[in-house]
Amino acid sequence: MFSFFKRKKTTADQSPESTPQQDAAESDVSVPEGATDDNARQRSESLAETSADKGPVANDAPARPQQEEPDVVEQVPAAQVPGADEVSAAQETSPEHVAPADGAQTELSAANQVPPDSSPTAAVAAASAVDAEDTTNATKTTDVTAEHAADASPTPTSTQESNGKRGSWFARLKRGLSRTGQSIGGLFVDVKLDEDLYEELETALIMADAGMEATTSLLEALRNRVRKDRLTDAMQARAALRELITEHLKPLEKEFPLGSAKPLVMMIAGVNGAGKTTSIGKLANAFQERGAHVLLAAGDTFRAAAREQLMEWGSRNNVTVIAQEGGDPAAVAFDAVNAGRARKADVVMVDTAGRLPTQLHLMEELKKIRRVINKAEGSAPHEVLLVVDGNSGQNVLAQIRAFDAAIGLTGLVVTKLDGTAKGGILAAVAAGSQGVRPVPVYWIGVGEGIHDLQPFRAHEFAAALIGDSSAEGAANA
Repeated sequence: MFSFFKRKKTTADQSPESTPQQDAAESDVSVPEGATDDNARQRSESLAETSADKGPVANDAPARPQQEEPDVVEQVPAAQVPGADEVSAAQETSPEHVAPADGAQTELSAANQVPPDSSPTAAVAAASAVDAEDTTNATKTTDVTAEHAADASPTPTSTQESNGKRGSWFARLKRGLSRTGQSIGGLFVDVKLDEDLYEELETALIMADAGMEATTSLLEALRNRVRKDRLTDAMQARAALRELITEHLKPLEKEFPLGSAKPLVMMIAGVNGAGKTTSIGKLANAFQERGAHVLLAAGDTFRAAAREQLMEWGSRNNVTVIAQEGGDPAAVAFDAVNAGRARKADVVMVDTAGRLPTQLHLMEELKKIRRVINKAEGSAPHEVLLVVDGNSGQNVLAQIRAFDAAIGLTGLVVTKLDGTAKGGILAAVAAGSQGVRPVPVYWIGVGEGIHDLQPFRAHEFAAALIGDSSAEGAANA
């Protein structure tokens, strides 16, 4: 074994380009004749170390320290190591190279330190085994990382998504009615329950478009509640007012009867700019999310680009739109009802042109559309909705009264509550101010997003109206 290492070392060091005698001659040092090979080797290595301090030697041969033993593994080409190509390919193609465990690194260091009396075959086999183990550890670590990454992103349940939507909706509603909420809710901060508070509260409710009837009714009920429950704190009176407004608005809260007829024919009316066509597009999306097959009718043949606007909403929702360019709106409604029955649609929504209640000839045209729909389907229209702008104030009462007398309203859609709307107009509707009938409110809108039209909930609206955030927890529950 000793002869093997000696032969290998001699062959490697004594290349044809350099010998100990040549190194000594180039360094101007003479080597005595008859010196043994060992003495010559020691002398040449000493001269090489001295030359390294001064600069590179002429033959560019790397210097080897005297104390290190030759390492057989370094002399074996990588291509001859079994499994070397597979390990390199695995490391290159791996999506993420992961360092092996500490134990594997320790084994790798121990394998590199091959004892002098080991054979080249044993050293090569040890190195290959360590490389294979490193590749296995890296693969296992990558798989575990993928499992943890998959576990780290849980899928939210449908209940959590629904609660999140209701909570976000209440926040937007409260933000839309923030002006009224601050003017009414701010009256109960650091005050006493006295007559001054009632007077200021009366002024705030009237300024919020609640009307005299609703304001008088609410204040009288609040006085009775304070006396009955012996309330002494202003915040308790605020909570009592929220409950009273909820009870006052409760008659307007009604679930839309989707599925009560097939097809369920809906007629949509309103003044110019109230948001009829946009509301139809949002309702189509809401009905589709509940699994309904929807068909739209572009009955607004008067306004420029009204047909194109509704067709764009139909394209977004993948809904069929029945339209005629410049046709009679009553004829469009008739064709839409027949098409909905033939195609087994669940909902048919008929858009109409915006008109003012004072335009009597246009109100007569609206009556004609309703009669034609009834001829196409004996029980239709099943729902007649009026879209009103929440910023219109007391003018909403005049619109409800006029359209209800013409076509018989079954529900309201209140839009644009995210602007300067005061919100108290719904309290006036519930109180029957100016002789209006308390028509149910199906939906209210607080934005232009497709999900910004949500069903009306009396307790949420009452809480937003007085700036009370305690209902947000109820909305998330």
